[in-house]
Amino acid sequence: MGEPNKPPTLGAVMRGIRARNDWTLKEMSAKSGIPVSTLSKVEHDRLTLSYDKLQQLSRRLNIRMADLFAEGEEESVPRVTGRRSIGTLESAVRVTTDNYDYHYLCTDLRQKRMIPILTRIRAHSAREFGDLVRHQGEEFIYVLEGRIEVHSEFYDPVTLDAGQGIYLDSSMGHAYVVAEGCDEALVLGVCSSADEGLMDSLMSLRG
Repeated sequence: MGEPNKPPTLGAVMRGIRARNDWTLKEMSAKSGIPVSTLSKVEHDRLTLSYDKLQQLSRRLNIRMADLFAEGEEESVPRVTGRRSIGTLESAVRVTTDNYDYHYLCTDLRQKRMIPILTRIRAHSAREFGDLVRHQGEEFIYVLEGRIEVHSEFYDPVTLDAGQGIYLDSSMGHAYVVAEGCDEALVLGVCSSADEGLMDSLMSLRG
């Protein structure tokens, strides 16, 4: 039985990659350009690969070099955190700006990868809205009530009715305004980022 914190060997990593893709040694050899005999010796920890060969493997199998060193059997088992939070308007953190009323949901959970926000939109035009907003990550906006017009840096404006949504890159300048014929609109937004400071940056940006 090995040491619990001992990093996996290259052979174990290679076996894991092959098993996940359901490849035979011959198939992996054809894809990587590395002979079957060499792959077999590597998998049985009787041989290692030169840096050039690791680069070749990474490039041809479209995997990161870091994955050839960082993967382990433990990582294939999902880590269950048991986190949960009920989001209600009563427990939401409300932030009011000229354009929006934000209700940040599930704020009792810290360091979330996703930030759910219920937003009432009041701005009626891009001119009234002002400068486009930019922040890290990606977001999905779903229209619950009314109709909105989405303005973005690289696309023509698009109109969304209730029951429609849009997914976009948040670092691209964007703005949501009420579409013609509506007084207000209600949307549910989910902002996501690998950066743990997303909540703080959103609050600073929009507050």
